[in-house]
This record gives sequence, structure tokens and C-alpha cells, in this order.
Amino acid sequence: MAENSREIILDTLLEMERSDIYDGRLIKAVLDKYSYLPSQDRAFIKRVTEGTLERKIELDYYLNHFSSVPVKKMKPLIRCLLRMSVYQLLYMEAVPDSAVCNEAVKLAQKRKFAGLKGFINGVLRTVAKEKESMPLPDKTADFEAWLSVKYSMPRWIVEKWIGIYGREVTEKLLQGLLQIHPVSLRFNTCISEEKREACIREMTDNGVVLRQSTYLPYVYTARNTDDIRRLPGFAEGLFVVQDISSALAVEAAGIGPEDFVMDICAAPGGKTVLASEKAARVLSRDVSEEKLAYICENLGRMGRNNVETQVYDARVRDESRIEQADVVIMDVPCSGLGIMGKKRDIKYNVSPESLESLYELQKDILLNSWEYVKKGGTLLYSTCTINPTENRGMVDWITENLPFEPVDIRDRMPGTLAEDYEKIRSQMPGSAHENDKCCMQLMPGYTEADGFFFAVLKRKE
Repeated sequence: MAENSREIILDTLLEMERSDIYDGRLIKAVLDKYSYLPSQDRAFIKRVTEGTLERKIELDYYLNHFSSVPVKKMKPLIRCLLRMSVYQLLYMEAVPDSAVCNEAVKLAQKRKFAGLKGFINGVLRTVAKEKESMPLPDKTADFEAWLSVKYSMPRWIVEKWIGIYGREVTEKLLQGLLQIHPVSLRFNTCISEEKREACIREMTDNGVVLRQSTYLPYVYTARNTDDIRRLPGFAEGLFVVQDISSALAVEAAGIGPEDFVMDICAAPGGKTVLASEKAARVLSRDVSEEKLAYICENLGRMGRNNVETQVYDARVRDESRIEQADVVIMDVPCSGLGIMGKKRDIKYNVSPESLESLYELQKDILLNSWEYVKKGGTLLYSTCTINPTENRGMVDWITENLPFEPVDIRDRMPGTLAEDYEKIRSQMPGSAHENDKCCMQLMPGYTEADGFFFAVLKRKE
């Protein structure tokens, strides 16, 4: 392990502390900056930084138990150093406890905190000694607090989910979010199966561990990937990074070879690219040049020349596009509560107040964009959350207030997913509803996908 790997982690966590913004993009920027480091060191930096961020609530609980100084009163550097060190002690068996303690003390000395080396060493060696029986809140007396600490989730989210799904489903959701989430590769559907298999063999020969989705044959999860851009086939546009849930949503829309598709909140462009492999033409829009750059990068690399891209705010009605699209893809801004397993910062940045503002934003987009769908055309509504108000609740609002009716998508879904969905739906709140047939709610812990929702609706003639 390079000597400065832990210092890089410490500085990254400190930057998050200073800005009070826990943003996964910062981790990516750091890994890009230190791309010259050996892959083992980069993997260590990524694992410890993301793990410390993901487990922050749990780590702080333990530190408050074993430390004479509360976490909130610690110097920021000491707080970050202890968090990252406790994470290594508890979750990285390959790293010797003695190395974690010694390196933390050395790092404190290097950063002018030599006077606290006894405190740091004492806390960490106590955690190392007690790590097989770490303290948790009393499960019987306060189940919500126990879940919050054990799965490192803000208590208000735990309470919200228990109110919706009950205790058993909530715990399974929390377990699912903390599982390892490998990157998902969606292969170009326009290439031959032989070319795809050749690319897969080359990746495997390079040490990448691939697993084919049971839902869609052209989607694979990939482990042991240091940098996606260096994988065989990336530069040639043989695949794009896209979760199975996003690909399933596009499949559900039933896009035909003569269709004109509008993707109005399109970044980073996964749905746009897949839609372009099925449709005649696609118009792909998002609100800024920065977001559009992600879309254009994917389109250029994948060789898609039937897509027009535009910077456009979906909240602004475009009169020139009224009743032009056969399919409108509306992946609206959402709370992101379904993808916290991959974007660990979300749970610290979302709040009950922000949820309320999101509902209004989603309705604003719907009200200004629904008329782009031709009469008889299709609206694909989707989010990456498991919050019912943003999902089935919004579908109910659409069918009550706009001229759309549900489309039965059950025969468009692979059999294994239909079985998984029935298990989920049996535990969802509320009685059976006409709109259920047009909806698909994917849940961590229940499906091989992130938490994701999509619904297909038809504009009435």
C-alpha cells in the first residue's frame, strides 16, 4: 500500500467535512487525479473513502461510546481520521489491526497532532479489542434507533419506511442497500452476440468477474474493475454503464423501429442510447451543458447518429414539440432513495423538506411536458427512488389529472422479474389498484437491481 493512500483518504473526507456536502463525484475526481497509482492502492482509497461515508452514522455511534470526547467536539481531522480507521478495523479483514492503529498515529503526527497520538491509539486499540461485540441501541426498547445505527441510515428515513412498509420489509431494504453493488454494463444491442462474447472473454482474461443478468441477456455486472474506461470494448462503444433497472424501463416502453422518442431529463444518457438502438430518431434533452456533455460522450462512443441533443429545461413548455413524440421518456429528478447503495452521499443530503419540493418539481415537469406525447402515444415515467409518493402516487396523479391510461406491461417483463415483483407487491401498502399493471417497483434486497420505479401510460385518443 502506498504510504500516502491513507493521507489521500483523510484529505478527501476532510474536504467533505469542510463543504458539508457528501458528494460521490468528489471521490471520482480524487481517483482521476491519482490515476497513476497502482490499481490496488486506488481500490483501497475508493473502498475506505466510500465505506467511511456509507457507515458514518454507525461509526460515530461507536466512537461516542469508546471515546471520552464526543465526535461533534473533535477536531475535524481527528474525527475523519478516527472514522476511516474504525471502518478499516471493522470491515477490512485483510488489513491488520496493528497496521491501522500505527498508521493512524503516524498520520496524526505528520499533520501536527502529535499531542493526541495517545488518545487516537487508545480509542482504536479499544475498538480493535471489542470489535466482535460492538454496542448497538437496545433493539427491543428502540427498534428505529437500532436499525438506524446498524444500517447507518438517518432515523427519519427509517421511521418513514417503517410507516410505509413495516419493520420486516424495511430491514430487508436496509440490508439490500448495504450489499456490494458492482458496476452494471449494458452491451450494445446492435452488435452481434459473437462480438459481445469475444469482448466478455477478453474482459475475463483481464481479471474482470462478470455475471449475466437473469432479467436481460445483454446486461452484466462487473467486479474487479479498476477503471471502466480501460476495459476492453469501452473505447469501441461495445457497452455503456447502465443499471439493469434503467434498461428494463426502456424495454417496458415498447419502442418501435419507426418511432420518434423524446428523452426530456436524459443525463447521463443510458436511456437515450438504448432508445436510439430501437427507434428511428431520438431527441435528448437536459437542463445544462454539463449534463449534455455526459450524454454526448456516451452517444459518440457508442456510434449513435440518430440522436439530436439540446440544452432545454423540462419545466418550460415547448410549443414546437406538441404531439410530436411516439414515446416520451420522463425520468424526473427524484430523492434517489433507491440508489443509496451506489451513491452513498444521498442519505446525508436529502431531507423531509427537500422531498416536498421534489413533488412540486415533478408535477411541474409533467404539466409542461405531457403534451409532447402524440394521441395514442406512450409516456414512460421513471424515478430512482422507492418513495411511493414520487412513484405510484405520481402515477395516480397523472391518470386523475391528465389524459393518460395505464398500459399493462406484465407481458413485457422477463418471467423472473415478474415473479420478484409479485413478491414485492404482496408486501406493498394499500389494496390492488388498476394502475398496478402499468407499474414496476424494483426494491434492493428483493431484486437484482437498484431501487427504481417505472410506469408506462398511453395518451388517450
